[in-house]
Amino acid sequence: MSWKTVPVNSIALRLAGLFMLVALAVFLLIGAALYRQVDRSLDLLPAAELDARYSVLESTLKRFGTHEHWLKISNKLNLLSEEDRRIRFWAVSSDPQFEYGKPSEQIRAFAEGAEGMRDLRLNGSPYPYKMLVSELPPLAQRPALRFMIGIDTETFWQAQHSLLVAIVSLAALGVLLAALLGYWVARIGLRPLSALSSKAQALAVPRLDGRLPTEQLAPELAQFAGAFNATLERVTLAYSRLEAFNADVAHELRSPLTNLIGQTQVALTRGRSAEHYLDVLQSNLEELERLRSIINDMLFLASADQGSKATALTQASLAAEVATTLDYLDYILEDAQVQVRVSGDAIAPIETAQLRRALINLLHNAVQHTQAHQVITVRIDAQPEQVSIAVSNPGPAIADEHLQLLFERFYRVDAARSNNGAGNHGLGLAIVKAIALMHGGEVFVRSNHGSNTFGIRLPSAQAGGFAADS
Repeated sequence: MSWKTVPVNSIALRLAGLFMLVALAVFLLIGAALYRQVDRSLDLLPAAELDARYSVLESTLKRFGTHEHWLKISNKLNLLSEEDRRIRFWAVSSDPQFEYGKPSEQIRAFAEGAEGMRDLRLNGSPYPYKMLVSELPPLAQRPALRFMIGIDTETFWQAQHSLLVAIVSLAALGVLLAALLGYWVARIGLRPLSALSSKAQALAVPRLDGRLPTEQLAPELAQFAGAFNATLERVTLAYSRLEAFNADVAHELRSPLTNLIGQTQVALTRGRSAEHYLDVLQSNLEELERLRSIINDMLFLASADQGSKATALTQASLAAEVATTLDYLDYILEDAQVQVRVSGDAIAPIETAQLRRALINLLHNAVQHTQAHQVITVRIDAQPEQVSIAVSNPGPAIADEHLQLLFERFYRVDAARSNNGAGNHGLGLAIVKAIALMHGGEVFVRSNHGSNTFGIRLPSAQAGGFAADS
């Protein structure tokens, strides 16, 4: 892949950028420390050289004070100046015969200052001179004078500038190399991820049975592959359920539509009496009601899947809600010749209409699978954090592999959920589960000792969680 085809948000480019920033920070720190250390050393060199020069001349200057000796000293200073044109000498005295270097007014003014090392920028010089000023006491014919040695610092400043340029150039080159090497290393390090991406792209619908390999992967990639495989498991399960759901929906809608079309076609084959057309319309109305019921239930479940919550909550007695529901189902219970016994009570925040709908479905499910002259029990239990409503009916045991699937949409087991009721289309228990989740609760099912129990658990009034409407 060339640089022109690399996306701007590429991980390899980001890593290369991070390598470059780290290298830049390291080079800056090292370069700054090195430059500061060399700068200190270069600053000490002129002073050290001046001290060395003065130490050679000091004994001669202090031992002789005649005019003849001063001429010899002047000649020696001339030779030293010619040998090293960076070095200059000055002597300032009240007697012109004991002066040297033709001191200007600037030099004379500078000589009146303190003794020791000082900097002086001569007129027309771009760099300062490092000056060593010393006081020589009077001796013989020589009056007191100020003797000065100066060294031009241009070479030291140029060396310092060259060092700075070298450090900056090497740092820039090092940063560029770090970026290139970082990109190369990142591309090599990301090859396993690219391989995983290629394998993941092959796992498209409907081929969801494959999984990413987790063997011989780095720990970070193995963790990612494991999380991806777990997500894929959930997607596969959801896709399978969606396919089954679509098939069940098509089946449930096809039956009443087929009945409607068949009855209508038969009625239209030849002339019929008004009474016959009335019977056909009544039969069609029943099928249409069934269609509307299925569609409404599916819309309700779709809304619950989007995370809808029960909001119009009121503190209510669950026993009272069960009693109201039993009154509504009185004719169904009478036709089935079964009895219902209720025990316990609890106060919980509920949305009354939704809870009654769940109770109707639970009781209707129990009535469908209860023989005549048998008893259905409804038990309400109150606990500190939650309350439960359990509806139990006598009947054959349900296999364990079916128990947790009974609240899924359109799921039926012949021994537990036969479709012998005209109004039963396999969504009743799924709606119970949706209502429980909307209240922040859950559903449960048990099958033991000749009794099958379906129920819901809801947060209690003490648990909080949902605010009741005032």
